[in-house]
Amino acid sequence: MKGLKKRRRIQIIALAFVALSASTALVGWSMQSGINFFRSPSQVLSDPPKPGEVFRLGGLVAEGSLIRGQGEAITFNVTDGAVLVPARYTGVLPDLFGEGEGVVGTGKMEGNTFVATEILAKHDENYMPKEVVDALKEQGVYEAPK
Repeated sequence: MKGLKKRRRIQIIALAFVALSASTALVGWSMQSGINFFRSPSQVLSDPPKPGEVFRLGGLVAEGSLIRGQGEAITFNVTDGAVLVPARYTGVLPDLFGEGEGVVGTGKMEGNTFVATEILAKHDENYMPKEVVDALKEQGVYEAPK
């Protein structure tokens, strides 16, 4: 009787381990396509993304680079103070999007141009995404809000 209980307990533990391993692998596999890595313009230039790779590009919208096209098309440059990356977006922009403001875009590179599928802008006059602040601090051009 004791041997049967011990064997049953070992079987339950083994089954639980297999189920936990399978669920962990399934979660990891499903998250592969949902993870977007943040890059600054300098990182994009020094380590170009793979063709078709979706990533997040963040920095400041360069002064004088904002060009509105026909309809909802817009082109602009994203900078971290050292490098400019041309960007293109078609769609409705956030109200606070503008030159000299912090921006994070999700998209991929087509040639030398970042084609965004989503644009995020700062929420108020003091907010800037943490990744953008960190990238600007690395470049030595970050100015704290007054």
